[in-house]
Order: sequence, then C-alpha cells, then structure tokens
Amino acid sequence: MKQSAAVRPEPNFQRKAALAHGGAVDHSGEVAVLPIPNFDLGRTIFQTLEGKAARYVIQKRIAKDVRWFVDDAKRVQAEYDALSARGPLPEVSAELTKFLVEECNFDVEHADGSFLDHLYFCFEYGVRHYPERSPLVLLLHSILGTGTNTFAMDKSKIPALRALMTPFDWTHVEAFPSVLRLLYAGDLRAEMRRELHRLGSIREVSFQRVIDNAPITISAEDFWIALNYQLIHLVDFMPVANWSTHLNDTSFIILRDLYDLLERAGKLEARVKYVAPSGTGSALGEDLGLGGWLTTRIPVGLSEKMASASVKKFSERIGHDVSHRISWG
Repeated sequence: MKQSAAVRPEPNFQRKAALAHGGAVDHSGEVAVLPIPNFDLGRTIFQTLEGKAARYVIQKRIAKDVRWFVDDAKRVQAEYDALSARGPLPEVSAELTKFLVEECNFDVEHADGSFLDHLYFCFEYGVRHYPERSPLVLLLHSILGTGTNTFAMDKSKIPALRALMTPFDWTHVEAFPSVLRLLYAGDLRAEMRRELHRLGSIREVSFQRVIDNAPITISAEDFWIALNYQLIHLVDFMPVANWSTHLNDTSFIILRDLYDLLERAGKLEARVKYVAPSGTGSALGEDLGLGGWLTTRIPVGLSEKMASASVKKFSERIGHDVSHRISWG
C-alpha cells in the first residue's frame, strides 16, 4: 500500500476512538473481528520474522478484519470530529516533508494500513494528549529502525535528517528504536522492577543505537520522556476488542507493565487512559478459529520470553548490542 509522506491519512475507527478517548479502548460488543484469508505476512514489518511458530502466532494476532457496527462507528466518528474541531494539527516543515518523501521508504506496517497510518496516528495523539512534548518525535519514531530490522532510510542520511530537527527531537528520534527493543527484551523493565524504591535516583541511561550500534546516553529526564513516547506508541498495537482473551498479546503485556511502572515512579506525563480488563475471556464477536484460539492459550510468561528472544535475535542479526546501563545518582 503506497502512500506519500506528504499526505496525512485518515485514521481508522480504532485510532479515531483512541484519539477521542485519550487512551486504549476495548471495543468488545462494538465490532465483529474476522480472520483475513490468505494474509501475506511478507507485506508487513514482520516479513523478517523467522521460525514457523513465531510467524504463525504473529499472523494470527494481526491478520484480522475489523468490521464496526453502524451505530458504534457513527458515535466514534462524532467523538473524533469533536476532537478535531478543537484545532488543526501543526504542519510539518516543508524541508522535512521533502526529506520524508524523497529520501525515505515507508512500507506496510499494519494489517489494516501502512507505516504512515501508524506514524500519523502517533503524531496526532502526541498533539492532542502529550502537548508538553514535541509530537514530531512520534511522527519520526521509527525512521531509524523498527523492532524487526526494517529501515526507512540508510544510516548515511543521518546527518541530513539531524540537520532538519531540533536537538530535543533528535535525541528522542535516535533513541526511540533502541528503547523499544529494551522494553521488549525485558531486562530494562526487570531492573526497574527490582529498583522501584530508587527510580527517582536515575541519573542517566546508556544503550546502543539500533541502526549502527553507536553509543547513546540520555539524561533521566529524557529517559522518562522516552518511556511516555513508548506508551503512546503501544496504544496503536492494542487488540481492538476482547482484551481479557488477548492478555498474552506481547504489545499488551508491555503496555500494562510500562503503564504500571510509570505510575509507580510518578512519571506518567502523557494522557493515556487505560482500564485493566475484567471478565471471563470470551471472544465476543470475534472469529478466532482453532489456530487463533490456541494462540490465546500461550501463557503470558512464555509469550514474553518468546518476544524477548525474538528481539535479541533481531539485534544480533544486525550487530546491535541490546544491553543497557542505568547510572544511579
């Protein structure tokens, strides 16, 4: 699905609901969810995923056709229209837009749209619900690499990109792909859990840049900002409905854990509403099929371990060191 980076795409209804609500929403009872037949994983960012089992699981999780009930779609549209009426989104500079169009290659990211659909959702979410920080970071967050070794641009273009950005924006754009991998690898979150009593004493955090393994060190303030950007990013990977059925979805696991860590540390800045699911785990209005149902039975701990092993393998494949170091004050 080819799109121009200069054209802002229309969000789908799940994204409109998240934007209007200011957080993740479980749309159980508002949608019908059907498997997409003959889904081609090779047209997504998961094209580089190896292993039959891993590819099978991720395909069952993303190859879904979401159909909204008419009244619910109308309600979401009205809520999104009310949000949009508060004011237009800021323009991206002509020079940066030109760079995105001429120097970058944005391929498909989601089953229901393109990489740009996702990027512009994150950008709009930042404008509406994290106005204290630059939304440009969320538009460019994966330009230096996704979690599956797809790259929108070559590392040789880094100086040209950096010249078009403020120091703050550059700090967070170059750090984003690395922090994403650290969250999925799990070691960073595990250390933060062990050190809950002194999270306020973090001085700086060091790690390696995904695209070329260059060293990065960010301050404690930037570290917490980076985690808030990550939380916004995760909203777009939440299951559309039946959360209690999909508790082992990896992105859902990370969102729950990161949300809790930010709350405990008193560092939740972005407006991200989240209410933990309750219920028996029945998949209301969702056709899982036998394979999809089996995928939902993977224990949460095992699902997390599989994701950790996968992201570490992706980093190893490109010579990226996925370790980190927290310096305490």
